[in-house]
Amino acid sequence: MASPRKTTLFFKYAEWLFLAPSLLLIVLLALPVFSLLWRAGMDGMFHFVTEPRALSALRLSLLTSSISTLTAVITGTPLAFVLARGKFKNKTLLELAIDLPVVLPPSVAGIALLIAFGRQGLFGEWFGMFGITIPFTTTAVILAQTFVSAPLFVRSARIGFAEVDPQILEAAYVEGSNNWQVFRHIMIPLSGRAILSGSILTWTRAIGEFGATILFAGNLEGVTQTMPLAIYLGLERSLGIAIALSSLLVIVSILLLLLTRRLESHKEETRDY
Repeated sequence: MASPRKTTLFFKYAEWLFLAPSLLLIVLLALPVFSLLWRAGMDGMFHFVTEPRALSALRLSLLTSSISTLTAVITGTPLAFVLARGKFKNKTLLELAIDLPVVLPPSVAGIALLIAFGRQGLFGEWFGMFGITIPFTTTAVILAQTFVSAPLFVRSARIGFAEVDPQILEAAYVEGSNNWQVFRHIMIPLSGRAILSGSILTWTRAIGEFGATILFAGNLEGVTQTMPLAIYLGLERSLGIAIALSSLLVIVSILLLLLTRRLESHKEETRDY
């Protein structure tokens, strides 16, 4: 049996065994972001962000990411409700299809969108008969952002709906409420924080989308050039704009993540109470 002194020494060195690799990872994660923000401050970030090319990319990113998030909320909320409460055949297969875009490489997502909606794509030719062209338009940007970000909203809302106490629902049905009243007056309010948290994550993912967008929508200034694409182009034409827009995306992402964490912590406090 180990003596108390040996046990104390073991835990003392065990702390360092955990702490040393953790510090290495923390430094690896934080140092590039700190370096980027420091360089943006040294170069005068505000001057580059207010250039017409940067403002155009900023406006387009805010517009398209907001539309794609709104699309995800409107179409994803009933889908999340069905997945959380419904029991039907092939439900697992449906959940797999919805979650798949999250893990797909961005280039694969872009190719898949081209094969489906490209001019020679499976459905693109059909759209062409009505004079509708999707690739390399602003609509293509919104489709690409929705494709990669909407699953995040569905996942968050589905968890929120699943956590609603079934006894509350049973009591509502006993009192004579129909399915719509239960959904509108019980499910939505009780899952509000999960829905809001999912919306924020979806918007954050949409505004940072790059791979699928550049393959499916191209990089046309004022039409399809979002902030990530302007950053990519800025590496060749204007490093100052690339650094300024990158820093702006980092700041927006930090603020949105802080808000998401705040919502999650408040939810846990409410649950504990």
